[in-house]
Amino acid sequence: MTDAERSAKTISLLVARKQAVALDTFLFELKSPTGDDLPSFTPGSHITAKPPSGQSRRYSLCNAPHERDRYLIAVKKETTGRGGSISMTTQVHEGDTIEVEPPVNEFGNSRTTPATTIFIAGGIGITPIRSMILHLLQQENRDFRLYYFTRTPELMAFRDEFLGPGYADKVVLHHDNGDPEQVYDLWPILENQNGAHLYCCGPKGLMDSVRDMTGHWSDSSVHFEDFIGATAAKATDTPFEVILEKSNSRYEVPVGVSILDTLRNHGHIVPSSCESGTCGTCRTRLIAGEPDHRDLVLSEKEKKNEIMICVSRAKSPSLTLDL
Repeated sequence: MTDAERSAKTISLLVARKQAVALDTFLFELKSPTGDDLPSFTPGSHITAKPPSGQSRRYSLCNAPHERDRYLIAVKKETTGRGGSISMTTQVHEGDTIEVEPPVNEFGNSRTTPATTIFIAGGIGITPIRSMILHLLQQENRDFRLYYFTRTPELMAFRDEFLGPGYADKVVLHHDNGDPEQVYDLWPILENQNGAHLYCCGPKGLMDSVRDMTGHWSDSSVHFEDFIGATAAKATDTPFEVILEKSNSRYEVPVGVSILDTLRNHGHIVPSSCESGTCGTCRTRLIAGEPDHRDLVLSEKEKKNEIMICVSRAKSPSLTLDL
């Protein structure tokens, strides 16, 4: 998507409510300033919001799809991220307006009706899953199980809700206190598929573990969503130079800023969509240099001459791109 296409789709929404729902996690209620219904969405959808920092970020909708007058998103302040969540949680307040792209669903797109739905969430990964659960309850389809993990109770958004009536026999809430010995054993749950569908969203470690345990499941029955893992900064990140082959333009990519944002900051219009390394829109041909691939799209073969510029960085002093 080009910047012009992005702007054409953007709508301005009012921050009607901002509320802390866990440690460093805030719930935002977004409404039309004129009270109109908002574009519809399906369970598992996300919106793309642009906080004051100017860094567009995807946030899963966590309310029920039948609520047409509002969007609910929960944002965790990620101090190791690229600044979007910090801007959102510290600079956006009740009464402000924020630019938002309408909902898109790349997670909850199963067209089958499973006998059982298994939800596995870690940390802020509960947000799209909460929307799915509320939808199932609205449809009176209560055959689901939720396994929700955080390090401590204080980090668990919507904890009181999931401890409330109607969830007692359907929800497992677990805190490992950062101790590997206390990690919940999911193998008895995932050993046999039994016609179930699985939806998982959370940190990379949890996602990788669930992938390993569901390798024998059919591909169409396992669904993952990851906005954070690919975009998280690393302590070893260093600045590097990006060279555009067609114009011989050269720009420094600082720590904490993506190649994509660097190019935009210098006036280049580059196609993008998810900006989390999951969709493939910003795929760019790599001419020279050693990349640090952080996407969830490219195959090992494709990584030899392509790069996702929204999340990936460089191991070498420079990268040359076919731009």
